[in-house]
Amino acid sequence: MRRTPRDTDAVATNVTRRALFMGGCMAAMVAALGARMRFLGVEQADEFKLLAEENRINIRLIPPARGLIEDRNGKLIAGNEQNYRVVITREDAGDVELVLNRLSQIIPMVDEDRAATLKDLKRNSAFVPVPVADRLSWDDFTKVAVNSPALPGVTPEVGLSRIYPRVEDFAHVVGYVGPVSEKDLAALDSPDPLLRLPKFQIGKIGAEKWLEDTLRGSAGTKRIEVNHVGRVMRELGREDGIAGKDIRLTIDADVQNFVQARLGEESASCVVMDVTNGDLIAIVSNPSFDPNLFVRGISQADYSTLTEHDHRPLANKSVQGAYPPGSTFKMVTALAALASGEIDVNTKVRCPGYLESGGRKFHCWKHGGHGTVDLARALSESCDVFFYDVAQRCGIDKIADMGRTLGLGLRHDLPMSAITDGVMPDKAWKVEKQKSEWRIGDTINASIGQGYVLTSPLQLAVMAARIASGTAVAPRLVRSIDGQDVPLAAAAPLGIEASQLRAVQAGMYGVVNGPHGTARSARIVEAGMLMAGKTGTAQVRNISSAERDSGVVANDRLPWKQRDHALFVGFAPADNPKYSVSVVVEHGGGGSAVAAPIARDAILRAMSDGMPSLSAYPADQRGRMESLLNKLELRQPDGTIATNSKV
Repeated sequence: MRRTPRDTDAVATNVTRRALFMGGCMAAMVAALGARMRFLGVEQADEFKLLAEENRINIRLIPPARGLIEDRNGKLIAGNEQNYRVVITREDAGDVELVLNRLSQIIPMVDEDRAATLKDLKRNSAFVPVPVADRLSWDDFTKVAVNSPALPGVTPEVGLSRIYPRVEDFAHVVGYVGPVSEKDLAALDSPDPLLRLPKFQIGKIGAEKWLEDTLRGSAGTKRIEVNHVGRVMRELGREDGIAGKDIRLTIDADVQNFVQARLGEESASCVVMDVTNGDLIAIVSNPSFDPNLFVRGISQADYSTLTEHDHRPLANKSVQGAYPPGSTFKMVTALAALASGEIDVNTKVRCPGYLESGGRKFHCWKHGGHGTVDLARALSESCDVFFYDVAQRCGIDKIADMGRTLGLGLRHDLPMSAITDGVMPDKAWKVEKQKSEWRIGDTINASIGQGYVLTSPLQLAVMAARIASGTAVAPRLVRSIDGQDVPLAAAAPLGIEASQLRAVQAGMYGVVNGPHGTARSARIVEAGMLMAGKTGTAQVRNISSAERDSGVVANDRLPWKQRDHALFVGFAPADNPKYSVSVVVEHGGGGSAVAAPIARDAILRAMSDGMPSLSAYPADQRGRMESLLNKLELRQPDGTIATNSKV
């Protein structure tokens, strides 16, 4: 059907309108795009230029130097050393295995290192440097540098690494650093960006961990130009960070080393403390370990040796170990009874060799008994029955209160790992922890530091210091930070009558210096240096009636782990106390024979400018002590170990 002229005119009109409409829409779109382009290209030009610059220029963190740790006299305990290492970049190396083969002919490499390097290269981008060898000697480092033309992709680098020049002496106190783990990051609410750097190390235990924020410092930055895939093209600038703050401890490194050597092969701990201000002069756990092994990456064989050792070298016995205090606890019982008014310094108790209570006999260590004894004699000869008796008079709650007053059953705030609270039991404690009522027998056992009572060597040193000073002196480990002395608050009085303290101090003096004192063989004879103290022997197993009737087997005939712990606490000089000391020798036997001589030597070393003088020892012991002291393996100023130091 043919279209009429009228229809043709109508269609033409409609097409023209549609075209105009579409043209208008297109013009509007072009205008909008133009406006947007002008907005982006002109008005926001600076912002987009900045974004482009950020894509071209990266800001990377520079790890700061870690703060040093020194002893009270400025001797280095934890420092930083130059670390020579070699890294390889896969994209520059080409044939990686060929390059590693060439490198192995220049520096020592084991198959495990090669395998680990290849694994890391595959896991990371081709342009990311991967460590191949660490802690190279200068000779090996220079060999790599000289042969670099034949080692494409291999780059020698110099950095800083943690080092502990005193080796075993401070392993438990200072601890060590190690790589940041996912567990470390998860424990922090807002981790420092530094912690995400590859191979960055932080404190894992000890002061290194608890003073991490002080020692770490602040990161520096460097501006680098990168290409579109992130490869570094050049360095544009750098701003060094702020090194960590240096820390000076209260410990005397020479005294610490002496005590470590004096403990020998024993599984033991020793704490020496300044009674006037709480400074820890020595705090030793033996045996120890080399913290440098953990920094460098300890082998499975070395780690197994440490974990499988029956003397537990990884455990910090001085603060982590919880032991029955044995007879070293008797001063607590005595002061509780005196303070409660249940006894006075002249109170006497008859000791027939046992006390019978509730149809059970509680024996004294002296089978035939001590006869009638007063407080001074009960302490000096360590009569158990005296304390059984007076403990029942004052009760466990007053004994526990006195124990806490003297620093037992409390966690002392120090930058060290795994500090124990110990156990200072009372009636409420047993109901809560044991779900049973307190019994008289529990009080009798607690009176001589057995039963539920547990203390650490640190707590025992604090107890001795408080008895000696009459003040609530608290232990401290940090002396200064970044050259500024840590404020020291004056210790408050204990609230114990001076006459009662003097009575207990006199009893402790008799322990060491009295004619029948249990530690008379460990006395000091040098004027102005005399020691007061208390021996202790803590059972680690129950002795049956049958064993007692047949004769208790001597400690040296028992398996090592069944032998009694040997303990000693004391202070010196007795007439003007300066230092307190505590010694715990695990399964060492008797406190008088084993622990007391060690404590004497430790406190003598603290009171002396150098090795203890032979004149401080009884005349009949000087030959033996000269031989013993000269055989000690002591650390020299250059860090080496030497024997036969002349006394």
